[in-house]
Amino acid sequence: MSRGLRLAAAGGLAALTVAACATAPAGPAAPPAPGGPPAAPPPAEPPPPAAPRDAPGPATLPGWADEDHLAAFEAWAQTCGVARGAAAERQCRRARDLQRTSRPVTPTLARAYFETGFVVAPAETADGGPGRLTAYFAPEYAARRAPDAEFDAPVLAPPPDWRPGDVLPPRAQIEAAPPGPALAWMRAEDLFFLQIQGSGYLTFEDGGRARAAYAADNGQPFVGIARPMAEQGLLPPDGTSGEAIRAWLAARRGGEARAVMALNPRYIFFRLDADDGGHPAGAANTPLPPRRAIAVDPAHWRYGDLVWIAADGGDLRGARGSYSGLVVALDTGSAIRGPVRADLYMGRGPDAGAEAGAVRHPLRMWRLTPRD
Repeated sequence: MSRGLRLAAAGGLAALTVAACATAPAGPAAPPAPGGPPAAPPPAEPPPPAAPRDAPGPATLPGWADEDHLAAFEAWAQTCGVARGAAAERQCRRARDLQRTSRPVTPTLARAYFETGFVVAPAETADGGPGRLTAYFAPEYAARRAPDAEFDAPVLAPPPDWRPGDVLPPRAQIEAAPPGPALAWMRAEDLFFLQIQGSGYLTFEDGGRARAAYAADNGQPFVGIARPMAEQGLLPPDGTSGEAIRAWLAARRGGEARAVMALNPRYIFFRLDADDGGHPAGAANTPLPPRRAIAVDPAHWRYGDLVWIAADGGDLRGARGSYSGLVVALDTGSAIRGPVRADLYMGRGPDAGAEAGAVRHPLRMWRLTPRD
């Protein structure tokens, strides 16, 4: 995910127990993600060879017949330019040629495209068990240009002398003595969640809008607050969704909430960009299509990989029963580690955030490899 986005990805808001999907921006247009370290680059080894024609096809995937093949096709055609390898590039050209010559592309054509162009193979954990799906989103928050009793948390730019790799004081010390003027002012709990996500969108009292993009961090480790809140009896073990945590912090705004937020010493600094109304870019430096993009571990996946996910049995209150479908690997995050681990980008805004905060599901993944 874009660094700004990826931070959230790390564990989604699912429980704030892990660092969000943070990845470093590929450039000025791709802000970084939630408070994690810069995104690791894709592995240097060459892409795998195209799969043999006699390997199983997508029709063998669980739930394939129920997929929205047209929506999956449109997301793939939009983002497949980041895929690498001759076979993947051929399939990308094939998808875009189909868009040009078939007006419109129908669900039947989209399904046939995948079934004739790809084969599938399962990704496996070391012990053969399921992995984990979490989710993240691009938050939208109210902000002020001057502080007041409610909006008293400053959105800060990096210190003037900051350099990549610098280790600065932990969150509590930075909040006690801000190293520079505020770019904007937010509710403290909103800023905390913005820092977990790594980027988001601000709406000011005069109607102005801006994108708060990751600019730097203090070099401190990310510590999730969900587990200690449950251990201290502040929230029930199955009630540590992002929305539940945010509501608790908002109800205790002030010293009590700040003491809990200080359990996470990591602090994110921002820059303000124009809001173009679209979706942020992920680590692959392409805009993330909602519900069709995932953050992955680049040690096991390449940006542009086409992936089938199947996740059932979320254990947080309010969780949707299952998630399955075709997604594209377009982001990464500091807590996204392992061959069967994904963070699903839900979109931007409060509805996306409410759903993302309740995603913590056992996960199975399959790689779709282009046919030779």
